[in-house]
Amino acid sequence: MLAKLTALNHRLMPGRSLDEQMDNTFILAQQLGFDALVYDYTPVPMDQDGALITPSVLALRNTPPDWHALWCSEGFYQIDPVQHLALSTVSPFVWSYDVKADTPLQKIIDPCHAPVSSYLHDQQLTCGVSVPIHLPRGGFASLTGLRTGKAHTVLQDAQQTLSDFSLISHALQEAAYPLFSKELRTYPHIHLTKRERECLKWAADGLTAAEIATQLSRSLAVVTLHLASAMHKLGAKNRVQAVVRATHYRLLED
Repeated sequence: MLAKLTALNHRLMPGRSLDEQMDNTFILAQQLGFDALVYDYTPVPMDQDGALITPSVLALRNTPPDWHALWCSEGFYQIDPVQHLALSTVSPFVWSYDVKADTPLQKIIDPCHAPVSSYLHDQQLTCGVSVPIHLPRGGFASLTGLRTGKAHTVLQDAQQTLSDFSLISHALQEAAYPLFSKELRTYPHIHLTKRERECLKWAADGLTAAEIATQLSRSLAVVTLHLASAMHKLGAKNRVQAVVRATHYRLLED
């Protein structure tokens, strides 16, 4: 297995961009019988309320032309049961939207997923393999291969490719991640200033505003202003909640 992973890395690493690496990955996926490919990455997968956060990276190959808009702008990502399933497991899995199929998807799908299910049925992309990749420091990525064709036959074929597709997925992630900018690795919807982050870090260590002012050689009024600004950006009611939310969104990391 290690030799196979090394060989895959050699095929993917020459890609100077994610686009090139996705092209190389899609060639490998096609050899396994897949017709389309979806890769997503997010530095923080869920918000404080448990809703999925739209990924910072969504790379597609041979998907319908409206896929990106639907998943990133129209809310399909948040109601995609395959994504919910991927976040809740560490193991690769085969899935099918066929009601008669026996896959993990049948255990979680409900009416709220209907728009995604209907769309995939219309596109005849109702079966696939997904590989969840839980990254250090809380990031999340997944690679999904989709298949067309009759459900039962496609499901059997997909099951046989699970191990090889898993290796391809991890090889892609290893090759792609170093190309991601600091901005892509950071939660994009809340931006704290350097001083706001410093104040919250000290608050996380249990310091009062006065003690933070001493540490930073700033006035109490200035520190209080920074903390209030951070609380406002985070939608927090108090400093404790601000620290919790900033930590959740990985905004206090260097």
